[in-house]
Amino acid sequence: MEKFYAYLDRMKFIKRWQLMRSTREENIMEHSHQVAVLTHALVSIENEVYGGNVDAGRAVLYALYHEVSEVMTGDMPTPVKYFNGQLHGEYEKVERLAVDKIAATLPPALKETMYPVLQADKSSEEYAFVKAADKLSAYIKCLEELRSGNNEFVQAKQTIERALHERKMRAVEYFFEHFIPAFSLTLDELEGL
Repeated sequence: MEKFYAYLDRMKFIKRWQLMRSTREENIMEHSHQVAVLTHALVSIENEVYGGNVDAGRAVLYALYHEVSEVMTGDMPTPVKYFNGQLHGEYEKVERLAVDKIAATLPPALKETMYPVLQADKSSEEYAFVKAADKLSAYIKCLEELRSGNNEFVQAKQTIERALHERKMRAVEYFFEHFIPAFSLTLDELEGL
């Protein structure tokens, strides 16, 4: 009996934003989908608008699986995860061990293909787009919460927006200019455009 995909299915039970009062809960399964979509958007902008040569398929696969370790570790809140370098380093080790344990549930014929995706090359250009998309997903969550009147996300929005701009990624800046404004629209306003 192979357990890999049953583990992944449990991503829907792992909640994000645990330290914040949210108007709508978010889980890591839906978050991973959004990060994959945003990664594809950013890579497409980079490649099609700016003439880049980023491997979109590889980037999107990294994005789909970027939270797989949290099936075992849970979602560690960002302020805790980055409290200091030592804690962050130890947490990264725990994440790698969790991915190894989950990868061990794959049949041998799939391990060779899947393992490099699960343990993404964090120094790659593709992974840089995943990290930007991950932040962008958090920023969009902040916009959603603020639109619902939840001021709990005011500081998070400012911090995340600053971090996104500090990345100096032209695809991120393009996304902000061309796509972010629509996230403040109602459904009626979206349909009226």
